[in-house]
Amino acid sequence: MAEVVQMSLKEADRYAVILQVIERTMAQSDAALWLNISVRQVKRLVRAIRQDGAQGAVSKRWGVPSNRRISLSVRDRFVGLVREHYADFGPTLACVGRDNHSDRSSTATRAAPRHCAAG
Repeated sequence: MAEVVQMSLKEADRYAVILQVIERTMAQSDAALWLNISVRQVKRLVRAIRQDGAQGAVSKRWGVPSNRRISLSVRDRFVGLVREHYADFGPTLACVGRDNHSDRSSTATRAAPRHCAAG
């Protein structure tokens, strides 16, 4: 039975081009130009696809949380403030008003309600 691999359109395009390189119908330098990456990265992708099949073209970061994410406790605190004080505001106005309630934490932390205010 065939293996099903979930990938983005960009990864599917890369996979198709690298398959052409493996079948020797496209040169590595042409594939590098087509994909806008270096020849070294084409060689790395060829090696990964030969070793892992279609899974080799998929980013290893899928399903891994971001290193820059805001902790849930901080996010929940700011979302609670926005819902309590700015429930009838849109996301932009809620972000303008959040400075009255912030604890002067970092800009990244204070920006959290911008993405969560409507939710």
